[in-house]
Amino acid sequence: MLAGCASVQKHYVPSSDGVVISCDVQGKGKPTLVFVHGWCCDKRYWSYQVPYFAGRHKVVAIDLAGHGASGLGRRRWSMKAFGADVAAVIEMLKLNQVILIGHSMGGNVIIEAARLVPDRVIGLVGVDTFHNFETEYPRDQIEEFVDGFMENFKENTDQFVRDMFPPGSDPNIVERVAEDMSSAPPWVGIGSLQEYFFYDVKEALKDIRVPIFCINTDLIPTNVEAGRRHAVSFDVKLMPGLSHFMMIEDPETFNKLLDETISEINLGRQYSGDVNQEVPEKTNGISEE
Repeated sequence: MLAGCASVQKHYVPSSDGVVISCDVQGKGKPTLVFVHGWCCDKRYWSYQVPYFAGRHKVVAIDLAGHGASGLGRRRWSMKAFGADVAAVIEMLKLNQVILIGHSMGGNVIIEAARLVPDRVIGLVGVDTFHNFETEYPRDQIEEFVDGFMENFKENTDQFVRDMFPPGSDPNIVERVAEDMSSAPPWVGIGSLQEYFFYDVKEALKDIRVPIFCINTDLIPTNVEAGRRHAVSFDVKLMPGLSHFMMIEDPETFNKLLDETISEINLGRQYSGDVNQEVPEKTNGISEE
């Protein structure tokens, strides 16, 4: 899961509020793939995807603020602020024809990013997310759930992560992910968890004019009809029997499905005649090779 990649360019880009965002860039080719991790994770969770796709695409893996090697100087860990992190990277590196790929909480983040840079994004891919755009939780239920993390973040996060794995999951992966995520900064985890549950995804989707695809497990049913009611286009591919982290558990199948999804996004653009204008790339942000 934590394997590195050769020939990676490391960049450090200031977000809209000045927090420095770390991202790795590798490969060449269109469309550009931008990978966004989930709650209390980081860009390492795409270690099986980045080298695979970098042979044919420019691939960017981002650490959202408060995660991985990115800065911590933020007061509110909202989906909007995280979306601005992704948008800042896209704009600073002059990326275009971008497919945003977001795992878990990263799904809401890529929606926000697409709202900020709509002319650069051609499709969204949710990874075990977007199960039901119409789900709403009572405020008291959310507060009770979050209170548990406030009382003991490490213990509650550890159990929360373990519950995302079905029986028979590789114990090495379970232990590694549980320890990794439960070691995240508690104030970032708690703040972003609150923001995630109060995020108005249906309102945000009114601004999205690109297709949305999902690669999901069957741990939580995906309401395709709800997806199609709120997105201009919505479809899902399933990886049954796996955990929330199927891109780590079965990268071969996941990469194949993502490859197919990229092809479908490209084919849809050809039929519609939608071709984004090329923007010259530049890398004059804070960066190092």
